[in-house]
Amino acid sequence: MRFFHFTEQPYPDAWGEKSLRINIPNRLCDPQIASALYNRYLDEWLLADELGFDIMLNEHHSTATCLAASITPFMSILARQTRRARILALGVPIANRADPVRVAEELALIDVISRGRVEMGFVKGVPFEVPVANLNPVRMVDRFWEAHDLILKAMSNHEGPFRWEGEYFHYRSVNIWPRPFQSPYPPVWSTTLSVSSAREIARHGHVVATVLTGFDAKQIFDGYRAGCAEHGRPVPGPDRFGYLALMATAGSEAEARRRGEIIRTYLHTSTTASSQFKVPPGYFSARDAGRMLKNPTLARPVALPAGGSVVLKTATLDQLIAAGIMFCGTPDQVHDQILRFDTAMGGVDNIMLMAQAGALAHAEVADSIKVFSREVMPRLCDLQRAEPRLAATGT
Repeated sequence: MRFFHFTEQPYPDAWGEKSLRINIPNRLCDPQIASALYNRYLDEWLLADELGFDIMLNEHHSTATCLAASITPFMSILARQTRRARILALGVPIANRADPVRVAEELALIDVISRGRVEMGFVKGVPFEVPVANLNPVRMVDRFWEAHDLILKAMSNHEGPFRWEGEYFHYRSVNIWPRPFQSPYPPVWSTTLSVSSAREIARHGHVVATVLTGFDAKQIFDGYRAGCAEHGRPVPGPDRFGYLALMATAGSEAEARRRGEIIRTYLHTSTTASSQFKVPPGYFSARDAGRMLKNPTLARPVALPAGGSVVLKTATLDQLIAAGIMFCGTPDQVHDQILRFDTAMGGVDNIMLMAQAGALAHAEVADSIKVFSREVMPRLCDLQRAEPRLAATGT
């Protein structure tokens, strides 16, 4: 089992606004505060590397919830300054990029600098950011997969220039230098919240990851397993699954819960955006668009193992823990919560932990990941499972 340290690099001083995405004016961003935050978040990733964590990064645009407007500068810094951590980009919204070959070049370069520690997460992105990308939201999925195919071909082709004439991208000469350190290219991940997308990810054999879905992740992972069977791929092991949860731990339960309450504020802000940006026409299928209009991402119901469901944006800390959205408590409690989740999923080897969110201070984050690395991680990294996949899938 591997653990990744993650933060969305928030700018919480602006979180009092009615809309935190797309139309929030940047006069609310003080460059001196942003500079301090950037350097602080980088320090936390460097500490995570020393403690034995791998590292996850992402990017978002025109928002106070995530200061990373581009994922590659942070990956580049960490490729040089870290020593052992795998550096996971989860992710790169390749359907939003005008130049996929540039993405291939940048990730290959970073992989070489890091001596082969990059993992590439290609994501569709969030609907809020379609206006920022200046794209037509219709058929974004098709654009995504063409960009995906082009990037992987650019990385794996070593025989000189090739021509690409696709539906969305056209190049007379593709020939990236340098080629990736890893051959034919770094491991590929993709995130999803739907079973149908999980089956498509399985067709390509990539790692499938899901974010804050709690125990509902089982449906997505089973969809991936079904997709592997459909396409003649081997039964996937736990290493093909990834899950992101919030996390807060400390020496005492009271302190861990205090930190958890601060981290929980992330769920109140992540989808705070003007309504016209939430469901762009054509971005979702008609069925999914109707569902999204009724239940935006963080307003969707998440099932509780004991029955019933909760809504992320209004859930209590105890409900988030019960739903598998947050791992929170003493080291023993966090260990047991992760182990319970792993068993229910049939094995998940890639656990991404958002140990910093909202206004949680540097000292609190540092202590939380130190406690986790010292008292939780060693007990789970070499986890020996007694055929949990068979029990979980009912096969």
